[in-house]
Amino acid sequence: MSKFLSYLKTKSFRNNLLAAIFTALAILFIAFFSLRYYTKHGQGLYVPTLKGTNFDQAVSKLTSMGLRYEVDSVYIMDQPPGLVIDQDPEANTFVKDNRTIYLTINTSQAPNVNFPDVEFKSLREVESILSGFGLKIGDTTYKADVSRDVVLEALFGGRAVAVGDVLPKGSRIDLVLGDGRGNEDVDIPNLVGLTADEARFSLKGSMLNMGTITYQGTITDSANAVIVMQSPILSDTLTKVKIGTPVNIILAEKPTSPEFID
Repeated sequence: MSKFLSYLKTKSFRNNLLAAIFTALAILFIAFFSLRYYTKHGQGLYVPTLKGTNFDQAVSKLTSMGLRYEVDSVYIMDQPPGLVIDQDPEANTFVKDNRTIYLTINTSQAPNVNFPDVEFKSLREVESILSGFGLKIGDTTYKADVSRDVVLEALFGGRAVAVGDVLPKGSRIDLVLGDGRGNEDVDIPNLVGLTADEARFSLKGSMLNMGTITYQGTITDSANAVIVMQSPILSDTLTKVKIGTPVNIILAEKPTSPEFID
């Protein structure tokens, strides 16, 4: 121990200690300035605003600034395809040259969803369910039923859809609802001589539905064609039908007989 303490007092130890300290400082100095050079300390640029722009415009901006990019995609209804929905880092963030900017764009192809169970649920509940699946409510019609505003049937493109059917996200679903009036009878309106549009208005007021539409003879203008036959038809023996009953019509070119002259 005494020899070691004596060695600490020698000139040789002091020289070695100073050499070690200078070596350590030199290493730290070199490492510090090398790191500053490698990371280009203080050199960089601000990320441009890309959110809300077209994808091609965003790419043009990034490449002109020497920035790289990577792309992810989502599908958002009612937004144009190719629109930049999000960016990371955010606009005006200071970054190094050649930094990768991550873009999220709106894809043009809607993903598919499995149709949920909506039957016998209230309209308000179904609105929430469909919204959660990315689906929209289209037209609503009513059918005679003891339940009011309860979904009896769901239609897509005029065809009934069942639970689990695959539909594009964003599809419009038509709903058939109960009117809450059960088997109540209503008067049959006389539709003969009316156009199809006039008949629809009359049927809606009577809480009846339009049935099948067929044409008789040559029709030059369907908008001016009039109903020449309906089923069921108002008669001495039949004056009422159940609410929601479909009424079938036959359209023909408007006759020139006096009964149809305005």
